[in-house]
Amino acid sequence: MREQGDVMRYLQAAALLPPHLRRRAQQVDKAYQAVAEELRLRAGRPMTVVCPQGERLVPDDEPVQAGDLNLVVEIATRASAHTAMEQVRSGYFTVSGGHRIGICGSAVVKDGAIFNLRHLSSLAIRIAREVLGASASVADKLWEGDTFQSTLILSPPGGGKTTLLRDLIRRLSNGTDHPALRVGVADERGELAAMYHGLPQFDVGRQTDVVDGCPKAAGLMMLLRGMNPQVLAADEITAPEDCAALLLAANCGVSLLCTAHAAGLDDLKTRPMYRPLLENCCFKRLVVLTRRETGRDCQVTRL
Repeated sequence: MREQGDVMRYLQAAALLPPHLRRRAQQVDKAYQAVAEELRLRAGRPMTVVCPQGERLVPDDEPVQAGDLNLVVEIATRASAHTAMEQVRSGYFTVSGGHRIGICGSAVVKDGAIFNLRHLSSLAIRIAREVLGASASVADKLWEGDTFQSTLILSPPGGGKTTLLRDLIRRLSNGTDHPALRVGVADERGELAAMYHGLPQFDVGRQTDVVDGCPKAAGLMMLLRGMNPQVLAADEITAPEDCAALLLAANCGVSLLCTAHAAGLDDLKTRPMYRPLLENCCFKRLVVLTRRETGRDCQVTRL
């Protein structure tokens, strides 16, 4: 059943492609569809599918045309590319189902900031995966008695942080093996819950409240002030204002569950932005994900 669901997720992402590229993506072997992580389109190069084993050409290695990239954006935004502009300025936008499209091209800069992207050169369609039970091997190590310990999940990009975070949110919210907790999720990019018309498309648990589509720091404060959460969760802490919001929440007695890009604790310590969180002991557990040929390895450390 899980493999069938993974193939459906792949086909859902492939539906964002123009018809001639979609047909080629659908011809990829089902075994690769089930584990595919991204579809890569580069102008002038054949389309590829990214799997744990690396990038593979899709059947029929005809080069992708620049117009194909624009068509993907049109399809993904339902001919309303301007609605995704705020996200596009960050180099990506999230679509229904939680899939994320990374985007490259010639930047249009206004007042020192990226205003738009034109002459698109490449796209990366990251396939959103829901892996129920992904946190089973680590979840119990994140508790001290009946108290959930604030946890930070680390890995390089593509290491599986979002998948693990989502499953931990579901587990905490449903009370799997421990008392159920109210979880507030600041889902800035829409990848954790994949909200659609107010309903999460992923299972994030019975006692979870989600704010999506707004900056993490603002979302965290909205949840803290309005929803009385016991745990606050956010994916990819990347800005000083995110750290400031988490520090405030920790001082209010709320547990934290977050992710960040880093290879490990030593790597994280080299980045000044995270220093206040570490110095104030905002996190009690560290989960480091390492990608290996045989799968992903999870190491839990007490801080």
